[in-house]
Amino acid sequence: MPHFLHRNYREGRPASSDCHPMKKTLKVFKFGGASIKDAAAIKNVAQILQSYSDDPLVIIVSAMGKTTNLLEKVVEAHAKKTGQAYALLEDIKNGHYQLMDELFPRNHEVYALVNDTFVEIEWILDEPPHDNYDFMYDQIVSVGELVSSRIVQAYLHESGLPTQWLDARDVILTDDIFREGWVQWDETVDNARRLVPPMLAKGGFVLTQGFIGSTTENFTTTLGREGSDYTAAIFSFCLDAERMTIWKDVPGVLTADPRLFENVVKIDRLSYKEAIEMTYYGAKVIHPKTIKPLQNKSIPLYVKSFIDPSGEGTCISDEAEDLYPPMVAVEMNQALLLISTRDFSFVAEHHMSYLFNMIAEMRLQVNMLQNSAISFNVCVNDIDDKVDRFAERIQDKFKVIIDRGLELYTVRHYHPDVLVNLRRGKIVLMEERTSENMQMVVKDVPVMRRRLQPLPSAKG
Repeated sequence: MPHFLHRNYREGRPASSDCHPMKKTLKVFKFGGASIKDAAAIKNVAQILQSYSDDPLVIIVSAMGKTTNLLEKVVEAHAKKTGQAYALLEDIKNGHYQLMDELFPRNHEVYALVNDTFVEIEWILDEPPHDNYDFMYDQIVSVGELVSSRIVQAYLHESGLPTQWLDARDVILTDDIFREGWVQWDETVDNARRLVPPMLAKGGFVLTQGFIGSTTENFTTTLGREGSDYTAAIFSFCLDAERMTIWKDVPGVLTADPRLFENVVKIDRLSYKEAIEMTYYGAKVIHPKTIKPLQNKSIPLYVKSFIDPSGEGTCISDEAEDLYPPMVAVEMNQALLLISTRDFSFVAEHHMSYLFNMIAEMRLQVNMLQNSAISFNVCVNDIDDKVDRFAERIQDKFKVIIDRGLELYTVRHYHPDVLVNLRRGKIVLMEERTSENMQMVVKDVPVMRRRLQPLPSAKG
């Protein structure tokens, strides 16, 4: 994308190294799976943190690399009784032990801590699969964060960066909806303020896990896939952080996913409102629930690169641009449900009420919907068997046709040339426009990178 686009949308606002006046001291950093995927990556994190050795800092880490995906396969194997669960777990353990061998001597205490954590999964595998798949999922998949946090904490400590380990489940209290736990804010705030400041007062960092929480019965819950960003926002809110930083493998928030599109540019500054809109519609750089806790206390969020930590990144705050270039978000693995009544009635208010109640009860993530007199069409994330269970629950009242393997494109501040380009090679199944957004559900997308054509910076 030509340089004039980037220049135009920034016009009228001077560059700044900080988008928020410093008013507090505590910082919260989040490092995702890509930033701690191997020994070299963990060493890089330690190098970044050397620059903050004198700062009160809470660090949130995800599971390493693709560990969550691998643990999901363990859950599936155990639930289906394939006999492969132990072998899959052993591969995960070996991968972590090989990584530790590059960081620690074999007699280091971290080996015992990691082994004891993996044993928690073995205890689950020794028993028949739990009737509640989501409950079993949370107890197993959460181990990825627990193990990674043990390893990173130990390495930072050995590198001359005193770091204390904190179990996030002692802080974040949720309801008992597994895989999508809702934070109980009053209790969580109390826990954070009771536990974290005394740890920070001893000097050094506090390191904990993203993605996980606990019920009042002390069962582990998770906050939704890719929920570590949200964890960092929870700690930032509870502890009145000066700022929060997410460290990524990109230079900041971009106008589109660089793995799918060329000619993307970095956005230097975003408002909270714009960031909420982008993440809600599928921008993957930040978890959708992250922004609101920060906005409520005017805590700025930085998105920076762990590859180039000296870069300014993107700042999300109250002070941001008024005009933005077109921005494209893509949601993969979508299912389109075409729902119609089994009798001769129209889809009326009582039908809609019933369907929305079922959607809420099953925690389906709705991304787009349309209704007419005779049908109700809804696009949702196609996760596990949720869509099939939903269709089964409503089949006595409705006919349901499910179209899978789809993608949802959302364009913020769209321009006609962008839409023409995105439609090439696609079958559009559903489309909707507002003054700011265009969304379309598509299928049969060729595997290729598409160029975002040179465009004006913003409407008007």
